[in-house]
Amino acid sequence: MSIAADRLNGVATKHPGLLYPNPKTLWQRRAAWMVFAVAFFWASSYLGLSPAKFWDGFTDLWIIVGQMFPPTHKGFWPEYLAALLETVAIAFLGTIMASLISIPLGFLGARNVVPNFTIHFGLRRVLDVVRGVDTLIWALIFVSVVGLGPFAGILAIALNDTGVLAKIYAEAIENADRKSGEGVRSAGGSGADVARLAIWPQVFPVFLSNSLYFFEANTRSATILGVVGAGGIGYFLADRIRVNAWSDVAFIILLILPTVAAIDYLSRWLRMRAIGVQTEAQPHT
Repeated sequence: MSIAADRLNGVATKHPGLLYPNPKTLWQRRAAWMVFAVAFFWASSYLGLSPAKFWDGFTDLWIIVGQMFPPTHKGFWPEYLAALLETVAIAFLGTIMASLISIPLGFLGARNVVPNFTIHFGLRRVLDVVRGVDTLIWALIFVSVVGLGPFAGILAIALNDTGVLAKIYAEAIENADRKSGEGVRSAGGSGADVARLAIWPQVFPVFLSNSLYFFEANTRSATILGVVGAGGIGYFLADRIRVNAWSDVAFIILLILPTVAAIDYLSRWLRMRAIGVQTEAQPHT
């Protein structure tokens, strides 16, 4: 027993905090948890959160759910379907615009392509501002600029996604393997040749994967944009909720859910297809 105790004491001396918690670290953790608890209860009290309100709201939610069945459309299903297709078109065009704009911005924002600090820093800060504003706010702005309709929704999605996708693209380009680029340069290639022959084949699957994911997410976002007049199924959804026509709301939701699921399946198939093509294109070693 004494030999085992001596070994434990030796390990504890050699590696402080491994076997026995450091009292200072232990109290720091306790203090952090206490601060978190105080902040949580203060925020809950300030915002009026309480178990009673939660239970009342949960009860009302079940009442609304009961009013949703059976789902009905009252003869407006052609209008609902057309608006849903418009929503998908808004998401698709907005994502395509953002993806195409983000490709050159991503190369400009990558340090290994454009080492100029002024261009890199300025572009990154502009992108921070663009993605710092929510898509719904951009939609409200564009509705005031170009008027009601799907064009405002397309611009809102394209602008917000550009701020995010350009940053993701730039980081993917910076993480690309530089050895292939050195090989292109050693063969006499220019900077454009390096970007086209060395970097682009590596980052294309990442670009496509993120763009497809954003298309799926934008389909849901475009549903909300209709609430502020940016076109799509969101207009009908907000109108049915406003008049408490919950059976119609259920029918619209049942249209949206399989549409998003189908887009998710298609996006996954395209991602796997692109990754497979890229893998097959690489030479075997």
